[in-house]
Amino acid sequence: MESKRQKQVAETVRRHFSIILQQEGGYIYGPEVLVTVTSVLVTPDLALAKIYLSIYNTENKQAVILQLQEHIHKLRQGLAHRIRKHVRRVPVINIYEDDTLDEMYRLNSLFNKLDEIKDKGEGNPEDLPAVD
Repeated sequence: MESKRQKQVAETVRRHFSIILQQEGGYIYGPEVLVTVTSVLVTPDLALAKIYLSIYNTENKQAVILQLQEHIHKLRQGLAHRIRKHVRRVPVINIYEDDTLDEMYRLNSLFNKLDEIKDKGEGNPEDLPAVD
């Protein structure tokens, strides 16, 4: 269970880190890639923030995460500059890819295939798509 303070710090980090990505992101991973902050989890001692990102407009999402990891020091400095009046210690940030939307689209396509098979009247188990 997150405390009220953890939620406050997480929201502050989320808001300000997204602004930093808007300003600095184009220099790191290019202007055509869209990166959004989906959620932030902060440890109880407020020393570590796990930042989850959704990445669009690119096939190689892991490369974007690696580029952000290379510039993590600069991103943390920008975050420190923005939130230094809100927290005593600026948390160490770790960046992770949030693939919930990709998983949602994959499941949605599986359900659509099931509906198509059902509408055709073919109820054979061999015709059902394989679940990975």
